[in-house]
Amino acid sequence: MISKKAKYAFKALTRLAEGFETHKPLLISEISEKENIPKKFLEAILLELRNNGILQSQKGKGGGYLLRTEPKDVSLAKIIRIIDGPIAPVLCVSLNFYGKCDDCNSEEKCKIRPFMTQLRDANLAVYENTTLKDLLDNV
Repeated sequence: MISKKAKYAFKALTRLAEGFETHKPLLISEISEKENIPKKFLEAILLELRNNGILQSQKGKGGGYLLRTEPKDVSLAKIIRIIDGPIAPVLCVSLNFYGKCDDCNSEEKCKIRPFMTQLRDANLAVYENTTLKDLLDNV
């Protein structure tokens, strides 16, 4: 399950993707109101996305946030990894955040690791092949 923070990130990014062609920045307050996201929480999310290269910000009158790249180039997997961290259900099968399980004597003999790998791969197939543009097109 994704976090509420990731869900809010998707909602905000979809709103920003709608205006990508016009290059018109959106204010946090506007996104917050239209998407029903607490403003302070949204500020932290947008800052994290900006710091990771998804968004850019403009200060002053007419300022706000904009997508840095085209919506078709931003996968849900990238957003989830920025906001929530690992996509894998357990760290021992994570592709980007690997960690050895404390309670496991041998990954090779682990009975649940193959299932967790299948689960990771199924989720990853959806997240990596779905972009912000896909979210826009499905609305």
